[in-house]
Amino acid sequence: MDLDTQIDPSPLITRKFSSRLSSIGGDDNIEYDNEQSSITLADFHRSPSEAHNNARSEIWRERILHPCTSAKVYFADLSSVFSWRFLSWLAIQNFAMYGGVSALVMSVSLPLFKEMGIDASKQQLYSTMTLSPFALKPLIGVFSDLFPLRGYHKRYLALISILIGLIGCSALLALYHNRNAKEAAQDPEQTHRLSDLLVICFFCMNVTAANLDILGEGKYSEIMRNHPESGSSVITFKFACSLLGSIVTNSYVGPLTDGGHFHIIFCIALGLLLTPFYPTLRGWLPEKKRRKSDPGMTKICCGCLFDQGSFQKKRTPFVVIALSGLAVPLLSAVTTFASLRIGIAVSMIVFFLLAGVTYAVFPRVVFRIIVAIMLIKISHIKLGSVLGYFYTADEQCLPDGPHFSYTYYITVAGIVGSIVNLVAVMLYQSYLSSCRFRPALMCTILAGAIAPVMDIILIKRWNLALGISDKVFFILGSAIFEHFVNIVVALPMMVIFGKLAPPNMESAVFSYAVGIATFCFMMSQLWGSAIIRWSSMKTVGTNCNFDELPAIIGVCQILLPIIVGLPATLLIPNRLQTEPLIDWTKERWYEEDERDELITESLRRVLEEPIEQEEDLCTDDLQNEHQFT
Repeated sequence: MDLDTQIDPSPLITRKFSSRLSSIGGDDNIEYDNEQSSITLADFHRSPSEAHNNARSEIWRERILHPCTSAKVYFADLSSVFSWRFLSWLAIQNFAMYGGVSALVMSVSLPLFKEMGIDASKQQLYSTMTLSPFALKPLIGVFSDLFPLRGYHKRYLALISILIGLIGCSALLALYHNRNAKEAAQDPEQTHRLSDLLVICFFCMNVTAANLDILGEGKYSEIMRNHPESGSSVITFKFACSLLGSIVTNSYVGPLTDGGHFHIIFCIALGLLLTPFYPTLRGWLPEKKRRKSDPGMTKICCGCLFDQGSFQKKRTPFVVIALSGLAVPLLSAVTTFASLRIGIAVSMIVFFLLAGVTYAVFPRVVFRIIVAIMLIKISHIKLGSVLGYFYTADEQCLPDGPHFSYTYYITVAGIVGSIVNLVAVMLYQSYLSSCRFRPALMCTILAGAIAPVMDIILIKRWNLALGISDKVFFILGSAIFEHFVNIVVALPMMVIFGKLAPPNMESAVFSYAVGIATFCFMMSQLWGSAIIRWSSMKTVGTNCNFDELPAIIGVCQILLPIIVGLPATLLIPNRLQTEPLIDWTKERWYEEDERDELITESLRRVLEEPIEQEEDLCTDDLQNEHQFT
């Protein structure tokens, strides 16, 4: 077997040597590279497969038997690439924003809208609207790359985003001060208007979480491109901080929701929104200050610059990426406040339009990766709202249902799920982070197609026939197995996003890929909402009906991922996660130097061709003259 088809042992050898290096406090990169190279050559002199197997088994044994040493090595490797200030900012942002505010909004939406009498289909549409700021990432990424505010691409844009979230949360407190959902919606005529206002407030709060998320992602994407050997380490760090935040969030949302104390939840959200303000203001998000005197930089107004040089070089990609960021918010607004059918039709048009634009603007390898991401995301139709309504339905709605309280459904199951996700992140970093992308994605997609079987068994009440209670089976199924699968599926996708960005367009292209993935997620939300509405299911009131739900889950979440998502992984390059995904030096996409080189080569050929012809003529004349003589 060729060495190219085997798992590269160098990441494992590097990790082992870095642990020795960190233990003696060494920091000499040249010595590190030399010793690493000598070890690798010695191993290959023995046998490539033997060296790989020995290194892998030894490192895995060290990780299992010495978790403290493994954690020390992990953080030593992480801090050798990323500064502690940036890691601290990333931890605060993901703990307080992604695992705090965003998780809070998603958790509180179910009980809030359900108690207002909103059915599952409409509630899923509202969730799509509240999540749409994450689809604005392409627009935010382009703005941050082209328009430095007071000389900084990210700092003041992040501060403005925090202000937007604070305004939305303050409005939310004004609507729900010392009142619960039922009291606030006693007048049925005002319910629709109130729910629309709540969605706008949630939207503003998620603007903060989404914008800070993409600004951090753009920075570590840039660092990952310069240091591909870092692999998925920063991705697992980001997910771990988010999961820790979600554990804390779930611990109080459930009990406060059961008590109807929504105003306390929103006060906590206000405090979380203030958390990243100081680190952002102090510049913990690293970036170089731009000045008007920099090449290609133009001053637009007081405190705002425009990177005209970068825009002129890559005008088409920047425009396309920025416009793609508007797709989901407009689509969500049309679907939520106008017609679901129109929204579905528009989503299909935008889906094919995004694929076509990607083909026209980006290199073919990027097009194949983006199409694979789109197919994988769209193949899993979301049915989260109807499942939440089923599990939390009361006896009047569903006499033989599980009847979970919000404390159990949100807090207990949520904390267990978050802990499982945290363990999954550590296991992925230890055992799957050095695998190739295709087998990692294939295994996780297959596992993801098996996970919904747990929901079908519980809906059919087969667990009771087996003598297993609803709460125990739900913990073992949805809270453990499904959460484990979901996070393992998400991790390789995030690594792909991080390795997709070209030089000088890290935030823009990263956000474009994430934005398209978010659009496809929203599209699957819309399709799920449409299926719920067009079925005969009844999710609110009395005498609810969930009979069609098992069949819908079987088609939308088991068959479609296997039929569509699994083959789509073949479009992704089968590279190691510790290797660059795209060779941008070879692609030379939209590079001015490439055009200059082509022009120079053409001119050289034009100038050399007459000279060569003239030399040939001179040679022929000399030969003829010699023959004549």
